[in-house]
Amino acid sequence: MTPRTRPDLASIPAYVPGRTVPNAVKLASNETTLGPLPSVRDAILEAAATVNRYPDNGSTELIGALAARLDMSADRIAAGCGSVSLCQELVQITCNDGDEVIYSWRSFEAYPVVCAVAGATAVPVPNTPDHGHDLKAMLAAITDRTRLIFVCNPNNPTGSCLGKDELELFLDAVPDHIVVALDEAYFEYMRNAPGEDLADGIALAEGRRNVVVLRTFSKAYGLAGLRVGYAVADPEIIVAMSKVHTTFSVNSLAQKAAIASLGAAGELLARTDGVVAERERVRGALLEAGYSVPPSQANFVWLPLGEKSAAFTAAAVDAGVILRNFTGEGTRISIGDPHENDLFLAYATGAGREIAGVA
Repeated sequence: MTPRTRPDLASIPAYVPGRTVPNAVKLASNETTLGPLPSVRDAILEAAATVNRYPDNGSTELIGALAARLDMSADRIAAGCGSVSLCQELVQITCNDGDEVIYSWRSFEAYPVVCAVAGATAVPVPNTPDHGHDLKAMLAAITDRTRLIFVCNPNNPTGSCLGKDELELFLDAVPDHIVVALDEAYFEYMRNAPGEDLADGIALAEGRRNVVVLRTFSKAYGLAGLRVGYAVADPEIIVAMSKVHTTFSVNSLAQKAAIASLGAAGELLARTDGVVAERERVRGALLEAGYSVPPSQANFVWLPLGEKSAAFTAAAVDAGVILRNFTGEGTRISIGDPHENDLFLAYATGAGREIAGVA
């Protein structure tokens, strides 16, 4: 007899990580190309001597360091195995079978996965024509079964960014009993345009007990391989998350590396200026070549190539570049080192133009 598993697992979408091809430049996973600082490497090496012991399940020292940096009480912070595990925890604490989770689509592809695993009903709301969140449509999608709303800002994979005023109006319009998760994995790459006030989720969460902010050490802090993120929320939500938290899931190396990274935050975050400059250079070159490229506030750019995306991404491999394909929708290009970006631009402004149908 075949072992019995949940029959609905066959319908659950699998998360698809960025590909790795030997000797090719990988611009598919939104990683930073720079390795940990010496102080962070030293902290990892020191922690390695004690991996025979379990990590602190409460991440007490890390949460204390975050509380000091964010100037808030430690009972408002939770740590997780990357921010994606915190997304899973939020679905688990808010939803029973059939309860609804709203998110914009296309957005972070883990959202439908964590909903399905928890038995919640995913309610994707189509992006606006300019590839951002349609906040009015998201509000209209709220029903008496809505328990959670994900807002990815900046949005992955399109790079679009909601402004402070429009996001504030949205949060005020959401009923207080519905949890809103502001997923800010790319927060550190946001930059003000003239006359623009960027949305800071932690500031917006003040006085709003239903708002949770998710951030990560995987991107700007360069710890993608160690998997550590954090949530900022009302203490009651933090307690609820602790009840579904996978025991010991934030390993001891990750905790020590994150603490050391906070200690070197100024130097690490200064690196984002170079990424932002390259982002604008790459986008400018693509626009000049005739591509449609929406503005991005993340460490990647989005090409809305539709049905041509798969062919464009596949041909890039032959040119030595790995991109992220979203079949039928577009291609996401992570911003790498200048020479890596140059290799991509040589393809995109050469053979790639014909494949993409760029005039």
